[in-house]
Amino acid sequence: MTQMADLTLDELRLALAPEIAAAAVFDGWSDAALAHAAEDSGVMPEVARLAFPGGAIDMIAGWIETIDAAMAEALPQEELSQMKIRERIRALVAFRLQAVAGQEESLRRALAIMAMPQNAPRALKLGWHSADVMWRLAGDTATDYNHYTKRAILASIYAATLAVFVDDESAGKAATHAFLNRRIEGVMKFEATKAKWLGRNRDHFSLSRFLGRLRYPAR
Repeated sequence: MTQMADLTLDELRLALAPEIAAAAVFDGWSDAALAHAAEDSGVMPEVARLAFPGGAIDMIAGWIETIDAAMAEALPQEELSQMKIRERIRALVAFRLQAVAGQEESLRRALAIMAMPQNAPRALKLGWHSADVMWRLAGDTATDYNHYTKRAILASIYAATLAVFVDDESAGKAATHAFLNRRIEGVMKFEATKAKWLGRNRDHFSLSRFLGRLRYPAR
């Protein structure tokens, strides 16, 4: 309890987010879930609320951030470098799926909240950031328009995979992993085809600017 009391609000946000996610299975991303997580952690609910001024979307963002951090710790770049690129991406997404296994209802409710029009810009940023973390761990160093296309494509694959995951009742989530494998293979074929027709002198300024808006959407 003393340790929790010594945390900054940002540190408290990350400490409580997984506990809130666990409570959200039953209470949704609500004040009740926050209060339960706070009490179980020995934190006054009034203090915990200060760490999530934006309400549910802040709670969800904190949960996602803890998954990003856990993924980076479990799958460091030096370990992933021993794999082929498609295996790196597959391993990173698979880790994220495992991290939320058993909390499908929390995830379902989180996806519904993130899909709300008022939360769309924030959700887009969160998805982009997670895709960026994955690509960086995978060793991507692209700085041209490929930087944007890779992240946009991976973010869409991850979002689609989560949509399958929440309703997947197959043993070991086999259907989800088969779906993910098909999507990754599709992207690999696309990248091979793109390399053939995309010339070095192609003017991609407007494309980069457009995709840049995906990375930094207007508030």
